Amino acid sequence: MTKSHHYDIIIIGAGPIGMACAIEAQKANLTYLIIEKGALVNSLFNYPVFMTFFSTSQKLEIGGVPFVTINPKPNRNEAVEYYRRVAEKFNLNINLFESVVKVNKNGSDIFEVETSKSNYTASNIVVATGFYDVPLLMNIPGEDLPKVTHYYKDPHLYAFQHVLVVGANNSGVDAALETYRKSANVTMVIRSGELGPHVKYWVRPDIENRIKEGAIAAHFNSELVEIRENEVDIKTPEGIKTVPNDFVIAMTGYQPDFSMLRKFGIDLPESLCPVYNEETMETNVKGLYLAGVVCGGLDTHKLFIENSRVHAEMIVRNIAKF
Repeated sequence: MTKSHHYDIIIIGAGPIGMACAIEAQKANLTYLIIEKGALVNSLFNYPVFMTFFSTSQKLEIGGVPFVTINPKPNRNEAVEYYRRVAEKFNLNINLFESVVKVNKNGSDIFEVETSKSNYTASNIVVATGFYDVPLLMNIPGEDLPKVTHYYKDPHLYAFQHVLVVGANNSGVDAALETYRKSANVTMVIRSGELGPHVKYWVRPDIENRIKEGAIAAHFNSELVEIRENEVDIKTPEGIKTVPNDFVIAMTGYQPDFSMLRKFGIDLPESLCPVYNEETMETNVKGLYLAGVVCGGLDTHKLFIENSRVHAEMIVRNIAKF
């Protein structure tokens, strides 16, 4: 594809849904450019190395390209490779490691896009940035210590260490089990009285049994209140409990970049769920569309790859008017 500085569509985000939008644009003979601040499918790249998806491979497919795996559920490594092959097959026009700095609409209803590397114009913008970039902070003393992370990658780092995992949804449960199996001394801090309702059904018995036998310590109805270099304080129903600690894995969840959406002029009510037309995915800003999990606001369990792939067709159909 010949590159120019003006496009029918600029897509912000090279995740599966951003890629799906590009494929639909290509089918409709619309010029497009994907701009991605990190690697291809950057969020998936940052998932834990051994993560297994809840969805089957068929539900992760885009562009009609089969996602073949011999496992009942694909893993993170298979997904990263699949989406790379899809990008290669369609020769998608993608600029990686380029951050969008500003999006303005000029008097001609054309969007002016400034990035860390260049400037572009577009008739339409699609924001497909997901929600994995901004972690929900605990806002407690010591959260900024180097031993604290909101992103968990590989359990080997934590071998033979005192590890505290905050959270009991899939990411927290996976981190607890995997680090435990690398000989870490694992403690979980869980705000509610039970494990998260969305924990993968094949994982739930494993974590329940490890907690029941005492292999993994779990504090329910509790919260982490302070982190220090060699220990942490946990507020439990029985009072403050201090435990030795080398690493804190804070799986507290993530949120879309609301400040970016506001800069683009998108309406964000008190619920922080962006305003858009559910039939076209167009926001209150004409020509500016949302696609994928970014549409769910703080409700990050509402939209996934499998139920937001259709956004690509809806958007391009509205832009191309066919």
